[in-house]
Amino acid sequence: MKIGDKVRFIYECGGGVVKGFRGKDVVLVEDKDGFEIPMQVRECVVVDTNEYNFQKKSAPKPEDKAINKRNTPQPIKNDDDDDFVPVVTYRPSERLEGEKLNVVLAYLPMDEKSLNNSRFEAYIINDSNYYLYFTYLTASGRSWTARCNGMLEPNSKMFMEEFGREELNEMERVCVQLLPFKENKPFALKPAMTVERRIDTVKFYKLHLFGKNPFFDEGALIYDIVVDDKPTKEVFADAEEIKKIILENKKGDAPQKTQQQTKLAKGSDILEVDLHAEQLLETTAGMTAFDILNYQLDVVRNTLNENLKFKNKKIVFIHGKGDGVLRNAISQELRRKYPRCISQDASFQKYGFGATMVIIK
Repeated sequence: MKIGDKVRFIYECGGGVVKGFRGKDVVLVEDKDGFEIPMQVRECVVVDTNEYNFQKKSAPKPEDKAINKRNTPQPIKNDDDDDFVPVVTYRPSERLEGEKLNVVLAYLPMDEKSLNNSRFEAYIINDSNYYLYFTYLTASGRSWTARCNGMLEPNSKMFMEEFGREELNEMERVCVQLLPFKENKPFALKPAMTVERRIDTVKFYKLHLFGKNPFFDEGALIYDIVVDDKPTKEVFADAEEIKKIILENKKGDAPQKTQQQTKLAKGSDILEVDLHAEQLLETTAGMTAFDILNYQLDVVRNTLNENLKFKNKKIVFIHGKGDGVLRNAISQELRRKYPRCISQDASFQKYGFGATMVIIK
């Protein structure tokens, strides 16, 4: 507890800002009316502190480097990064709301004024009262590469790595493995977790998506890994796995299909394909989310196969914004099976974030 922290009284209503101390056990709390109230330290809990919003990493002083290396967790380092020391910052060690595990990944641009040329920083944030052994990994096909690991202290955040745009393709799928515990005190047992997240690398090109957040003074891309003890879940659309799951499911009533919704965009030769389920199917009764997704991907494949002979043909697949599952599935399908095709976001003015344009080459 430090001067400037906001505190709340545990056994009675009220709270305020810490203005000073009387000895080791009494804290002076200024309430909203400007009165200083003496309270026992043990009867107050810190609810906000400026310690969490800190300056970005700076080069450590030579005399501090040895101390930092002993007292801070060491991430996996590259051969050419021998002097790298992680930056770790803290909030109060114990908070009432910190008994539930919350873990976040954050990405920040190093040069907001020149985003197209900027490099980026990656952080992991432990917003809980637990220690965390963690490993941060990225995927390449079916294999994984560990980029950083170590032990993260309670209510702290750690700088993990710096990377450039040339590495964005390697970061489309990330994984965080966690083992929570407490030292020298009893605690509620929490399971080890492995959480995969898909990183939308397109967002790294759009400054307005680096939004306000409770962890940094600067805007950041925030990805929740664990929220109130529950790991976040995402559907990773792999065509072969989806096909296998569908074949294993019990066959229900065959859904009635409607005519595929394709049309030429007004005033152009761009072919529009609306992939919304209600446009493709008369009913989705008896269909799982995987069934619908697979049918939508079949429409994408059929449309592309029918138009591959038309060089420079432009096709807009309208998938909606949603949670990005269909959009990512289309992107994977194009990379694996249609290398001759170029894809990009369709006109934002017309479609918002809800469409992908494919150009056949």
